[in-house]
Amino acid sequence: MRVLKPILFLSAILFFSTCKKEHQYVPNVYINLTIYVNDPQNIGLTTVGGWKYYDGGNRGVVVYRKGINEFVSYDRTCPYKPEESTSFVSVDTTNNIILKDVSCSSQFLLSDGSTIAGPAVIPLRQFKCTFDGTTLRVTN
Repeated sequence: MRVLKPILFLSAILFFSTCKKEHQYVPNVYINLTIYVNDPQNIGLTTVGGWKYYDGGNRGVVVYRKGINEFVSYDRTCPYKPEESTSFVSVDTTNNIILKDVSCSSQFLLSDGSTIAGPAVIPLRQFKCTFDGTTLRVTN
């Protein structure tokens, strides 16, 4: 019996250490975008409900105009298996309020980045937006 306890203990440790937990996260990267909302290149952001993709973040950034003076922005990397190169979100063309990852079918609300479907359980990584009436700054 004395020998059996240590063997069972070591077996349990070995068993649980080989079970791989799936972690969902998006690596934090430096971002500092300056967007002139009235610039013709940014016409998608001139009206409430408009959105546009930008370079930056891990796999790009999506900026959404939530209100007259309110913007939100997210890293386009899906938190479910973010290490995979095909893991990124895009605005669903059939429903402009949803971001969708076609590789895993996760879906997120464009208004707050929260998960609404799929294997992803955490929201999109959000960046800070400050708007002075003409210039939008996206930072972290």
